[in-house]
Amino acid sequence: MRFLGDRRPEHDLTYADVFMVPAHSTVGSRLEVDLTTPDRVGTTIPVVVANMTAISGRRMAETVARRGGLAVLPQDIPIDVVGEVVSWVKARHPVYDTPITLGPTSTVAEALSLMGKRAHGVVVVVEQGRPVGIVTDGSCADVDRFTQLSQVMTPDPLTIPAGTDLPKVFDVLSDERVNAAPVVEGDRLVGVITRKGALRSSMYTPAVNEHGQLLTSAAVGINGDVAGKAGALLAHGVDVLVVDTAHGHQEKAIEAVRAVRSVAGSAPVVAGNVVTAQGTRDLIEAGADVVKVGVGPGAMCTTRMMTGVGRPQFSAVEECAAAARELGRHVWADGGVRHPRDVALALAAGAANVMVGSWFAGTYESAGDLYDDGNGRRYKESFGMASARAVRARTATQSGFDRARAGLFEEGISSSRMYLDPARPGVEDLIDGIVAGVRSSCTYAGARSVDELHERAVLGVQSAAGYEEGRPLPTSW
Repeated sequence: MRFLGDRRPEHDLTYADVFMVPAHSTVGSRLEVDLTTPDRVGTTIPVVVANMTAISGRRMAETVARRGGLAVLPQDIPIDVVGEVVSWVKARHPVYDTPITLGPTSTVAEALSLMGKRAHGVVVVVEQGRPVGIVTDGSCADVDRFTQLSQVMTPDPLTIPAGTDLPKVFDVLSDERVNAAPVVEGDRLVGVITRKGALRSSMYTPAVNEHGQLLTSAAVGINGDVAGKAGALLAHGVDVLVVDTAHGHQEKAIEAVRAVRSVAGSAPVVAGNVVTAQGTRDLIEAGADVVKVGVGPGAMCTTRMMTGVGRPQFSAVEECAAAARELGRHVWADGGVRHPRDVALALAAGAANVMVGSWFAGTYESAGDLYDDGNGRRYKESFGMASARAVRARTATQSGFDRARAGLFEEGISSSRMYLDPARPGVEDLIDGIVAGVRSSCTYAGARSVDELHERAVLGVQSAAGYEEGRPLPTSW
């Protein structure tokens, strides 16, 4: 990338400070752009879900990998639980969504409690593995919560044979005027597919390992038996290891990277967080394949306000990416993205992948529970990984005195409401927007790949008024 007129500013920049200039392009369509990431971790779109407890769990990992991204499971989850989650994710189908299943004698209350777990919004009523009915939220309206599903379900539902061509799936669902249908092999339920899911599966390539299983990742901290934890995660089938700490440019973190590298074999090792070229070089020399960049830009993070430490994210990514590139390695931009434009700008700065946290918290697939604010608006709670809430969970096995002492120090928000957008309540809806925006950015720059976007991007620096001018107006002025 280069700056417009080759005028590089003397001060550091955030994503809001910069804009991309259109260039001559021979890219005729968004669909000509290949967003496969150059970091060789296996992602086919440049989206990684941050390892935050309220966000990244089994549903998020499955859904994002199906669309080509990657979710990093948090380090606070016990290793055996991570193993169960990884096994579960790897058993999911790369095209069909996981069904919510209940029996005919289950109640409406049970169905309603589970519908918010999946964007497809249907419960499949099964008997001996065979779908016998469908229940939607409409089926449950104005019905006693103790009513059995056999009394409200749509019996003998339309089913889609596994392996049916995706255009045909879309046409059948459209002709029958249903949004979702069970997928069967013979009469055995194997998944659920929606009209929009059929479209997406024709446009996205799942992120899978060499065995065709959905890609998984998990984080490990820098304390304790780091090599032992990393080895256990690999034994459970984790594909990508992430050495994660708030301050990645410290000797303890560097030693942890060396320990993980010693047991990782061919598995990619990601490490961070840093914001300088030297920090990037030190982690790479210790064995990192990818360096995570970002200190303080996250929506749940109070590090900069508490400590004054951090760096504007665009400049941090640009400098660290350049240092990594010199050594044949890559960086992930971690934090600070609020809009698809920010993802495109991070890639233009040189990132191979972009980590998303709070932006994905308010979706069906995030790990948190779904609440109603009393006015009909649904939300989920999110919190920072250095907040008092996260520290309490992390120190649960310590003595009361040690837990109380640790609780005195926090750098993060402990509770924040992340509302679901009624028009885009699922993480796939947000991924659609990100991918559409990044593909369009590439066409404006004349780039057919993530690497070409970085090579060809021309950026300018703007005032706050310039940024505001680019924002849409929901009402007239």
